[in-house]
Amino acid sequence: MPIQLKSGPEIAAMRVAGRLASEVLDYITPFVTPGITTGELDQLCHDYMVSVQGTIPAPLNYCPPGYKPYPKSICTSINHQVCHGVPGDRVLKSGDIVNLDITVIKDGFHGDTSRMFLVGEASIAAKRLCEITREAMWAGIKQVAPGKRLGDIGAAIQRLAEGAGYSIVREFCGHGIGRGFHEEPQVLHYGRAGTGLELKAGMTFTIEPMINAGRPEIKELADGWTIVTKDHSLSAQWEHTVLVTETGVEVLTLSEGSPDRERSANPS
Repeated sequence: MPIQLKSGPEIAAMRVAGRLASEVLDYITPFVTPGITTGELDQLCHDYMVSVQGTIPAPLNYCPPGYKPYPKSICTSINHQVCHGVPGDRVLKSGDIVNLDITVIKDGFHGDTSRMFLVGEASIAAKRLCEITREAMWAGIKQVAPGKRLGDIGAAIQRLAEGAGYSIVREFCGHGIGRGFHEEPQVLHYGRAGTGLELKAGMTFTIEPMINAGRPEIKELADGWTIVTKDHSLSAQWEHTVLVTETGVEVLTLSEGSPDRERSANPS
C-alpha cells in the first residue's frame, strides 16, 4: 500500500484527532491511582470519548487479520506487560507502572498516543525506565525532517535506550496513520542511520518505542492480545503521532495537559 502524503485539510483534521486523543489522557490522569481497576479506567475513557468528545474509540472491536476483535476502548499495560493489555478486573496498586494507549477517530481521522503513569510510589528503577523511554521517543522525534530517513529515527532510539542498559522490543513498531488506524510506513525503533525510506513532507506516523528493563524477548498471553516480557522484567512505552513538515516535525498528539507540550515547541 503506498504511503499517503496528507494535504492541508487532512493535516488540519489530524491535528484535531491528535489533540483529542491527548485530551483523553489529560482527563484520565487524576483517576490513575491505587485501588482503581483497569476496567474502570476503560469505562471512564470510553464515556469521555463517546459522550463528551463525540469521538469513536478506535480499538473497540478492532480486528486485524489473525486476531479476534479487541474487546475494549483503550489498552492498559501494567509492569511487565509490553503492549495491548486488555482492561479488566485487575486493581492498580502503589508501585505499579501502567501505559494507557488511546486512539480516537474524529471525522474519519485517527489520533494515537500513549503515556506512562506511576501509580502511587514507584521505585527508582521504574521511574528511570519510564523516563529513559520517554527520552528515547523524543530522540526519535528529533530526527524527523524532510530528507531524513526512517533508519535515523530507529538508530537514535536504539542508541539512547541500549546506552542506558535497556533492550528494545523488535516485534512491534510505529506506523503510518490517517484515515487508517495502521498505514505505511512501518517505523522501527532500532536501525542504522542513513538507511531506510526517505521522509517527505505530509507523512504522518507514530513513534512509540517499547523498552524493557531486562531482555527483549516477549510472548503473547492467552487472551490473544496482551504482550508481556518473557523474563517478567518491567516494560515501558510512550507514543506520539507526528507530521513531517516542510522544515521539520510537528507533534500532533498534544493538549493543554500534555507533559510534552513545552518541549514540543522546539523538538530539535
